[in-house]
Amino acid sequence: MQTQSQDLKRGLNARHIRFMALGSAIGTGLFYGSAKAIQEAGPSVLLAYLIAGAAVYMVMRALGEMAVHDPVSGSFGHYATSYLGPVAGFLTGWTYAFEMIIVCLADITAFGLYMGFWYPDVPRWIWVLSIVCFIGAINLCSVKVFGELEFWLSLLKVGAIIAMIAGGLGIMLFGFGLNADSAATGVHNLWAHGGFMPNGVGGLVASLAVVVFAFGGIEIIGITAGEAKDPGRTLPRAINAVPLRILLFYVLTLFVLMSIFPWTQIGSKGSPFVQIFDSLGISSAATILNVVVISAAVSAINSDIFGAGRMLYGMAQQGQAPRGFAAVSRNGVPWMTVVVMSVALLLGVVLNYLIPEGVFMLIASIATFATVWVWLMILLSQVAMRRKMSPEAVAGLKFPVPFWPAGPIAAILFMLFVFGVLGYFPRTQAALVVGVVWIALLCVAYRMWVYPNRPDGGVPVPVAQGSD
Repeated sequence: MQTQSQDLKRGLNARHIRFMALGSAIGTGLFYGSAKAIQEAGPSVLLAYLIAGAAVYMVMRALGEMAVHDPVSGSFGHYATSYLGPVAGFLTGWTYAFEMIIVCLADITAFGLYMGFWYPDVPRWIWVLSIVCFIGAINLCSVKVFGELEFWLSLLKVGAIIAMIAGGLGIMLFGFGLNADSAATGVHNLWAHGGFMPNGVGGLVASLAVVVFAFGGIEIIGITAGEAKDPGRTLPRAINAVPLRILLFYVLTLFVLMSIFPWTQIGSKGSPFVQIFDSLGISSAATILNVVVISAAVSAINSDIFGAGRMLYGMAQQGQAPRGFAAVSRNGVPWMTVVVMSVALLLGVVLNYLIPEGVFMLIASIATFATVWVWLMILLSQVAMRRKMSPEAVAGLKFPVPFWPAGPIAAILFMLFVFGVLGYFPRTQAALVVGVVWIALLCVAYRMWVYPNRPDGGVPVPVAQGSD
């Protein structure tokens, strides 16, 4: 193994980056979390997704402005250190890694559960162990191999979503798969069962914990900057396309669902996807869903290990993580971070056995806290960068954030509001407590281990970025 930290290779093209972001963001948050959000807000959950989607788009544009201006593998951890200070960078980088671990724990558990559908007699831990080893091995290959696998896994997931939307529209327009006893379908179902906002504004606000969770992972686009071919072209294209596509998938999926079924029935028979395929008269609906969910879980785990590993790699370059994390293999992969992430997932499997099925809201809420923290740091870093730049430098930005300064400020206020939501509702208060304790522990860790070893407290050092 080589140890040169500058040996990352630029093997990711625009196609890879787009589907990596889709793979990381589209997972359990859509396939199963959507039912939870609908139960909270009813049809007005569409409004929640639109509001959250607008805020996420501003986050991604802020990240894009910085990533095109300074394309490094450490991405927003590096930017937080540069523009907000080493403590902010330390908190952001490790919180992102924490977010990825939490999400991966949910996904590997889901993988074990759904493989049990086909092989009920095989212990779950065998499937969990196999998927962690498989994903770890893939992440140790060259970044181009990783990107290709992620492309095909995400393509399968996106294809299933499009098929579900098309099937749902077929049911709405032509009555496919409906019998005489079926309830009338149509857009009227959006307001016919208690109104568009049956649980009031409170229900809409309560759904934000799950809705924001559904967008988590999209920030991986910024992580790819250090390994992207021609980041000045590929990153803006991905950032402009991916958030809008994800939002479109989410809104169309839920629009079709709630037009076919009264919102009160969604989630009563498991995943909303099963309900769609069952209504189409497809006998193997559960099997189809199984294939989709398994591919979604593998895709999300794959992207998340990549993202967390590259973040820790960038932090090691800045003295904010163990130096061993900067070790790079002959394939141009930071192998130590992949190994550490894989071990973390294996240790987390034990905890998953102790957690009942109803823990989804807690996991989603903890992940939401970590996600919103990272997004807030991205927005604040971009504002701080702008304040330090001369008017001439601002005018020379190749991918400036739109609606400056109102857009970023509105997005910052939204992130603070989501923190308030987590603290207000009893079911998500534990997540806020966990988040605050996590940040406090990181502050202690920084003061004890990082600050004494670096007089500058982990200020970034110039590092040559990836080669072809």
